[in-house]
Amino acid sequence: MLLPRVGVFLLVGLCLVSQASAEDLLSPAKREIAMKLVSSAENSSLDWRKQYAYIEDIDDDRGYTAGLIGFTSANGDMLDVVERYTAQRAANPLAGYLPALKTLAEEESSAHTGLDPDFVSAWKQAANDPAFRAAHDNILTEQYLEPAVKQAKEDGLNTLGQFIYYDALVMHGPGNQREAFGGIRAAARAVAKTPAQGGGEKAWLNAFLDARVKIMREEKAHEETSRVELEQRRFLKEDNYSLSPPLRWRTNDEDFVIER
Repeated sequence: MLLPRVGVFLLVGLCLVSQASAEDLLSPAKREIAMKLVSSAENSSLDWRKQYAYIEDIDDDRGYTAGLIGFTSANGDMLDVVERYTAQRAANPLAGYLPALKTLAEEESSAHTGLDPDFVSAWKQAANDPAFRAAHDNILTEQYLEPAVKQAKEDGLNTLGQFIYYDALVMHGPGNQREAFGGIRAAARAVAKTPAQGGGEKAWLNAFLDARVKIMREEKAHEETSRVELEQRRFLKEDNYSLSPPLRWRTNDEDFVIER
């Protein structure tokens, strides 16, 4: 039996809505792309799964930086990962460092007090544990990926805009300070309208990236802006709002490609 024409249109519309929602940055395929893009900038590699074990002090006044997106000992998200891990597996190589991590997070201290000399090796040991990786993934999603997608959708942005917000949150952190994600977005709003406000998506994202680059050039260890200028800005110039492969970009003096 043939569906009435209105029913056909409704069915097609529902399919399109379902497809669109499946292709946001939270979908498995787009999340995989996002993880590779961030890893290329943070670790000069597309193999993001190896980065669970990454840890070093990059001399940016945030203490130790570690993991997939650079959780830090001074800003509290490293503490969140270790607390979540310990809640799932009480006996783990990092549990004994919780008091020190809490103190450093409360003081926003870049010191290694209570962590050296064995914290780095303990982190790398924990990276072999699936429970640690799960804690890692959950904090990343809850504190960075989901908030980025939510704010981007409220601003009327597609998948590329969602990623641009996510990458900014990863580097600059949440909050409304001038140098944080909220401050960067506020600076962009002073010169452009979001698509939800009637502005153009390209104009808005360029304004956001301009504001972010200004902050990056002022920040210790973040002066290198290729992840914006030669990656995100390139996708924007190509009108690739769906962040669909093939993707080609350059960051940290290296060329990368995602073919499919």
